[in-house]
Amino acid sequence: MARHYKHMETSVIHEGYDSKDMLGSLSTPLFQTSTYTFATAEQGERRFAGEEEGYIYSRLGNPTVKVLEDRIAALENGERGLAFGSGMAAVSAVLIALTKANDHILCSSGLYGCTFGLLTMMKEKYNISHDFSQMETEEDIRSKIRPETACIYVETPINPTMKLIDLELVVRVAKEYGIPVVVDNTFASPYLQNPLDLGCDVVLHSATKYIGGHGDVIAGLVVGKKEFLDEVAMTTLKDIGGVISPFDAWLLLRGLKTLPVRMDRHSDNAEEIFKRLKTHPNVTEVYYPNDESRSDYAIMKKQMRRGGGVISFEIKGTKKDAQSFLNNLSFLKIAVSLGDAETLIEHPATMTHAVVPGESQRDMGITDQLIRLSVGLEAWEDIWHDLEQALNKINVDAYSKALESR
Repeated sequence: MARHYKHMETSVIHEGYDSKDMLGSLSTPLFQTSTYTFATAEQGERRFAGEEEGYIYSRLGNPTVKVLEDRIAALENGERGLAFGSGMAAVSAVLIALTKANDHILCSSGLYGCTFGLLTMMKEKYNISHDFSQMETEEDIRSKIRPETACIYVETPINPTMKLIDLELVVRVAKEYGIPVVVDNTFASPYLQNPLDLGCDVVLHSATKYIGGHGDVIAGLVVGKKEFLDEVAMTTLKDIGGVISPFDAWLLLRGLKTLPVRMDRHSDNAEEIFKRLKTHPNVTEVYYPNDESRSDYAIMKKQMRRGGGVISFEIKGTKKDAQSFLNNLSFLKIAVSLGDAETLIEHPATMTHAVVPGESQRDMGITDQLIRLSVGLEAWEDIWHDLEQALNKINVDAYSKALESR
């Protein structure tokens, strides 16, 4: 869907909705209905036959949901958008639509734990195999492609290591083989990165995160070519039924209006926290896209507008030290998810990526010392004060335990 407004800050508020069409209502109305009436039996027949446009049943379409779908399509510069009841419903629908039994999926070197779980299930039930690639060179990607490779699935930044994948590089190789490229753009949001502009075929989001932005909705979004998403809408969305509710779509439309403002504040805060984590004696590594010392910093400058709001870092010590650090925080919330107004912090090895076997965790760069931090909208000084006091206790806790064991 072509964007009608030059600037995203305007599009997130106005795209896909005209108040004149809805009795002058400034806010998009909530069409909280499951079904729709037909004027005549013949009209019902025409709509079911696809001969006449119009709503039939909210699993097949809803006016509130359509505004959301049109808006996300415009923000990602795609032809059509689809909304789902969760991010994993979106991932599942896309991967099922692109594959059949005995196919192969090539994935980036790290994935969200539930995506890894889905791929494992697809392997066990349908013999749809998958491989991982660092995707740092064209040769590496080519070496992993098989005749049965149905798609390339990429996270960038990767959850939770924040590694970046050069999407233009991936697209160059994929086009040689006619393989579609699917990108999970959750960590960047449409405000910071637009994979379709770089030649990718499908972009998806866990809209639960930055797009919703308030920790009160579970949803997923997909954008791509109209022909492909028309197929998804009438197959894996309609028949499997991972649809979004009208109320959740309404919440996302409300959240989207402040996306640019929030993403800039998330990024501002994260940059301040990043600088301080880098110099703390109890932090051994920090992973953040906007780090000039990173080998993939050039990728960030090329395909992202800013570094975003998620930082991962490793602390000195053991798994128990990592857990003690989390337990010593005062107001920062130990919770999975990200992109909320509140700062959230978690331990990937035992939480978001617990389903990933230990050896695969290590291959992905997930250690017992790794912490993932979603920097919120609070004053960065308060966020840092809480992190610093908990980091300062790491050695104290270890010393106290040593005394207790004597």
